[in-house]
Order: sequence, then structure tokens, then C-alpha cells
Amino acid sequence: MDEESEIEREIRLGRKFNPQDALAKMAGPGAMKGASPVSPVRQAEVEIGAWLKDHVTDTAGALQLLLHRHVKGSPLLLENIERPLIALRGLCQEILDSDYRLAELVREADFEWGQANDERPYFDRAGPPPHPDDPYTLDAVRKALAEIVSQLA
Repeated sequence: MDEESEIEREIRLGRKFNPQDALAKMAGPGAMKGASPVSPVRQAEVEIGAWLKDHVTDTAGALQLLLHRHVKGSPLLLENIERPLIALRGLCQEILDSDYRLAELVREADFEWGQANDERPYFDRAGPPPHPDDPYTLDAVRKALAEIVSQLA
């Protein structure tokens, strides 16, 4: 046994062995060299979250949160892992193309806003105009999504 092996053995005697050690030993030296320990999916999700934060005006924050939540792990993202903003644009366009999905997103945004602010949300209703303090109306969310699609075109 050479001197280096002897030193390594003495070091290992003083510490407990864990699953991470086993994986590192199996992978061999330099297995992570040049690779990111963060998965490509997580990197894409972080890029989308940062873009939303920097480019979407949403003082209440619920719309950014929901768009990020909807795109995370979606087939659109997985198909565009190298270009995640295309997935975000695609999601926004799909929502704009469906009145039902748009109304659902507005309802979710109202709900998130209400929970975050410990207030009763202002849900849009057919007939009367939206409440003047409602940050998430159909028109406001439609406009925000259209701006996202335009910025990412």
C-alpha cells in the first residue's frame, strides 16, 4: 500500500460514509468536471423565473408566480429545454388562444392575490364591470400575456 492510499484510509476511518460518498466513488475522479451540478430542467426554470421578474410588471406578483408554476415541468419546457423562453412564450400564447384558459388564469391570480394579502379576492363576473381595485382582470391579464409574447417574439 502506497503512502497516499494509507493517508486516505486514515482520513476515512475518522468519518462516516454516506450515500453521496458512494455515488462519488462510483462516478470516479473528475466525474463532475466541467458539468453543472444543477440539472438542465432546473436551469431552464430558473432562467424563466428571472426573466419574468425582470420583464413582467406585476406589483402583486401573482401572475409571475402562476406563469412560472405553469411552465415548470410542462411538456413545452421539456421540448424546449435549451431555449426555455420559447416555452414561456408558447404557454402565454396557448392561454391567449383559449378564453377558458385565460379566465382560469385570472381566477387563479385573483385567488393567489387574495391569499397573499389576506383579503377576499375580486373575482371577475359576467355582467358588472370589474372591481376598480382588482389587479387581475381579464383585460389586464390578456394585455400582460400579449406583452410577454411580443417581447419574446
